[in-house]
Amino acid sequence: MSLLSLAKKIKSLPTAPGVYIMKGKKEVLYVGKAKNLRARVRSYLTLSGDTRYAIRYLASKVCGIDFIVTSNEKEALILEDTLLKKYRPRYNIRFKDDKTYVSIKITAKEEFPRLAVTRDIKDDGSRYFGPYASSGMVRDTVKFIRRIFLLCVCTPYQFRMRKTRPCIDYEIGLCSAPAAGLISGEKYRELAEGAMMFLDGRNRELIKMLKEKMIGASSSHNYEEAAKLRDQMRSIEETLTHQAVVSRPGIDQDVFGFFTEDSTLAIDVLFIRDGRLTGKRDFSFSYSGLPIGETLGSFLNQFYRRIGAFIPDEVLTPVPLDDSAAISRWLSEKKGAKVVLKKPARGRKTKLIEMAQANAGEIIRSAKAAREVSGEISGLEDLKRRLRLTKLPRVVEAFDISNIGGKEAVGAMVTFVDASPDKSRYRLYKIRTEGKSNDYAMMFEVLFRRFKDKENLPDLILVDGGKGQLGIAADVVRGLGIKGVNLAALAKERFLKGAGRHLKGERVYIPGVKDPVFLKEGEKGDLLLRRIRDEAHRFAVKYHRRLRKKAIGSVLEDIPGIGGKRRKMLFEIFGDLEGIKNASTGELKKIPGITQALASLIKEGLRGDSVKAEYKKNSAGG
Repeated sequence: MSLLSLAKKIKSLPTAPGVYIMKGKKEVLYVGKAKNLRARVRSYLTLSGDTRYAIRYLASKVCGIDFIVTSNEKEALILEDTLLKKYRPRYNIRFKDDKTYVSIKITAKEEFPRLAVTRDIKDDGSRYFGPYASSGMVRDTVKFIRRIFLLCVCTPYQFRMRKTRPCIDYEIGLCSAPAAGLISGEKYRELAEGAMMFLDGRNRELIKMLKEKMIGASSSHNYEEAAKLRDQMRSIEETLTHQAVVSRPGIDQDVFGFFTEDSTLAIDVLFIRDGRLTGKRDFSFSYSGLPIGETLGSFLNQFYRRIGAFIPDEVLTPVPLDDSAAISRWLSEKKGAKVVLKKPARGRKTKLIEMAQANAGEIIRSAKAAREVSGEISGLEDLKRRLRLTKLPRVVEAFDISNIGGKEAVGAMVTFVDASPDKSRYRLYKIRTEGKSNDYAMMFEVLFRRFKDKENLPDLILVDGGKGQLGIAADVVRGLGIKGVNLAALAKERFLKGAGRHLKGERVYIPGVKDPVFLKEGEKGDLLLRRIRDEAHRFAVKYHRRLRKKAIGSVLEDIPGIGGKRRKMLFEIFGDLEGIKNASTGELKKIPGITQALASLIKEGLRGDSVKAEYKKNSAGG
């Protein structure tokens, strides 16, 4: 989009609330919400230009802008989340699901709520607590809850099977045996409510409730029940002594902090319940440098949309959010009570923000230290020395081509950042080069398509192959005027037919050096190179197989009378498309449902004859 047409587009935008969608040539680049669409988009794409590189870069890639007007800011919040899931824009941060973390589940909607540990969070009416990054923390918490609140952990099937006698958990004091009818539904529900209060961090409220019940039980001379309640109180009070008091009692807060370094954004959330710090959660994202206020607002929107997310009384952020009023109203409606969202200016709350900010910085520092300890950084330094690179290859992009005789040819690019794969930057290319297999032409096409816009250049370009592929990479880089990027080609051991000899060992070719660098066993840099090359190969082959399977399936799909079930049976019996082609009509007829006419049709269809015409002719003939 030209500057002039861009200016006209901005001018035509409404001043109403809504969501804007910035589009590139082939993909959605960014999705954002705004209470004033025209003002927000102008702040990004004004002709005078934002001084931040990320803003200027994004503006240069925008080819079109769509927008959807909403009735209010709350609707814009909901729509933004929907569009993020639909388009997965490159420049938005996206809150990933919690399946890599463990949550504690209480089936609150059941007559006798059960306690479970799960990675799968569903909108099934259950209460979910967590998620927890540490499985050890979950085990300790579950042990405590079972010991204090005696909740059942049976599956529904086990629960039904234990109506005649209680299980061993009852005998050792870990279950109240609701399946066997040894506790009433009302009493059991009280235990479940207490467990949920504990997991919510409402411990003072819980202790107050237990104390009132203990006094009531004692007054009624039910001393055994009073003793149980006393023991519960003591256990909970003991956990309180291990939780730091960081805020005034009676208030629940979520405190957010962030830290950025290079292309990484770390976000830390401190969970404060009843004035006590009960835990925290860490997040790390690839970050394009867009305004942190809008980025953090989008993160909050996604964070609190999780199933079972706890909504506190206050949400504290280190920077003002443009949409804070809308997010606050939405959270208040979700909680059923007022929720304050603000950036504190002074006092104890600023100390909480500082604590969250420090924790966010520690996320990045710890990750970097862990890589150094594991030898990844030293592996990069070794790679730089061995290949005579001009700079440390912190960002490596590796390319591989996969094809069989030029058919369904694909290219793949994988990206390693600080010796670790960054899958958000992986790319796949369906080769457009026509004709027979030509690895050089295919590699040229993929490299040219990747680097023609000169965006986000890596420190090292690694191609699969020898001197020829290296020459192609050099031609592309030179032709596009790209400077400061190192090149290398990694060749496997192979047999030269004409020379009748092997080229033993894996070799790396680098520009301007006649002899290759032979990889050694045990060298950190060499191991890293192999790992990157193997990942590129795996990614390319996986895509190639998917396209071949799709192509094969489409050939059979074009044959009337061959549905999914028969197609599956054909592949199970004959292995692949070649096996089906080589099968006789007699062999094909052995498959249930395939007649002589259909068998002949399959043979003709796979030979490329007119399928539908043949089908009609055979069908007419009976």
